[in-house]
Amino acid sequence: MTIRKKFVSAGLLASMLVLLSGCVGRDASGNPTGLIWDLLGKPMSILITFFAENQGLGYGVAIILVTIIVRIIILPLGLMQSHRAAYQAEKMAYMQPILAPIQERMRNAQTQEEKLLANQEFMAAQRENGLNPLGGVGCLPILIQMPFFSALFFAAQHTPGIAGSSWMGIPLDSSSMLLTILTGVLYLIQSALTLVGVSEEQRKQMQSMVLMSPIMIMVFSFNSPAGVALYWLVGGFFSIIQQLITMYVVRPRLRKQVAKEFEKNPPKKPSNFSASFGAGASNGPIKDVTPPSSQNRNNSNKKRNAGKQRSRK
Repeated sequence: MTIRKKFVSAGLLASMLVLLSGCVGRDASGNPTGLIWDLLGKPMSILITFFAENQGLGYGVAIILVTIIVRIIILPLGLMQSHRAAYQAEKMAYMQPILAPIQERMRNAQTQEEKLLANQEFMAAQRENGLNPLGGVGCLPILIQMPFFSALFFAAQHTPGIAGSSWMGIPLDSSSMLLTILTGVLYLIQSALTLVGVSEEQRKQMQSMVLMSPIMIMVFSFNSPAGVALYWLVGGFFSIIQQLITMYVVRPRLRKQVAKEFEKNPPKKPSNFSASFGAGASNGPIKDVTPPSSQNRNNSNKKRNAGKQRSRK
């Protein structure tokens, strides 16, 4: 994964955390307001109060139960998202005999021309074999889940009665190092599970996110009340469950499906590309945009100066 892609991934995660923490406002009395709160957050807050007060379960258990209910409701969306990403990952793994040599040439390119040609060949190979450069992760499942995550986040933070309550001796209205560490461990396990069964090339690209995501969630949990960290903790368990379903149920089926698809239509090498660098595509060579060396520039300047002197004479 390039430095640019790492920053983009980190930015997406940071944007999600900012969205969770900033899209509900407060009125003059300090009460939460906003469309997400009115449509989803308030009903969840009422449900938390119902479990905590009417059923006598306490606010900690109430937050856990409501989080479980919400995560079960949106689990199909998460699995849909995982299914799309796993499908593209399996196709990518099946295509490695074709893609690996191109990726090697991209790494070993000596000039901008070679790098550009290899990059174009790689994209052509993906396009001709139906591979999605973005991994097949559509925006719709994520966008649908975000309001539920946001509403539950605010319900765990703003529900009256949580302040002054505790769960297993942990005050829910102040930060908890124990819950922060447990949350980080769960999301680290979930991130590590994403590396199981992927190719070596993909594993190298994904390793940075294995640590980045849990660390950011730990920072966010530590700077939030324990009631919010408890919500993240339960979410970590569901993330692991979703990942295990993807690994042991979804991916084996997709692996067979991809094998059948490529058996009918074998992987194709990109057309219109020469096997050697510098030859360019069939429609003409690619211009070498490698910056000239300082020696070449000096020689060029000398030639121009000599020409000027001859013209004066």
